[in-house]
Amino acid sequence: QVQLVESGGGLVQAGGSLRLSCAASGRFASTYAMGWFRSAPGKEREFVAAIPWSGSAAYYADSVKDRFTIPRERAANTVFLKMNSLKPEDRAVYYCTTGPSLISLRTGQGGYWGQGTQVTVSS
Repeated sequence: QVQLVESGGGLVQAGGSLRLSCAASGRFASTYAMGWFRSAPGKEREFVAAIPWSGSAAYYADSVKDRFTIPRERAANTVFLKMNSLKPEDRAVYYCTTGPSLISLRTGQGGYWGQGTQVTVSS
């Protein structure tokens, strides 16, 4: 079993920045891919960003590319989501996810999910 604990959500004005954190614990957690999804009111959960266990690459949704980054601190089994130039449409509950397959994770089938953290962007 793998447990994920998220933190860092909150309220920010448009154009501002936030950093989300997600700490993973459990067997094999350090070898899993990690990523973020978000769920906005009235919309399906959507992929935001992902990174393999090696940290050798990063993948982003077009809607956040060039504004968000997903650095990973392997020693602490922690992944971050650094969000810059936030827009009102970024408002959502952000979920951390992890699992052994990066491909599956990017489709929302990674296997493990955090509890979610709310991000609100005021215009």
